Amino acid sequence: MLRLVGYVVMPEHVHLLISEPIVGTPSTVMQMLKQRVSRLVREGTVDGKEHSFWETRFYDFNVRTKKKKIEKLGYMHMNPVKRELVGRPDEWIWSSHSFYQEKGEILIPIDPVD
Repeated sequence: MLRLVGYVVMPEHVHLLISEPIVGTPSTVMQMLKQRVSRLVREGTVDGKEHSFWETRFYDFNVRTKKKKIEKLGYMHMNPVKRELVGRPDEWIWSSHSFYQEKGEILIPIDPVD
């Protein structure tokens, strides 16, 4: 069990801010997530070349303070803007940004922690 604090789903990667799982490690959480999503999304070929949905590695960072949590959420939520996919973070529906701005529903429920 863990808490999903924030997320941004990008075309080729995902940003997740999660609590430490009660059982296991962040690595096992990511392994299970990748396996479950891979079962739903078939990996395919484009132009005769195989393409993978997931990157082979994930990067983790321990967030220990409320200030750092806010910083990381801001970085995550600005990612679609920096990539020029949208003009503002609230235009990217695959994000927890609207939850934190109290601007309506989001696609994936989150469990904020202080």
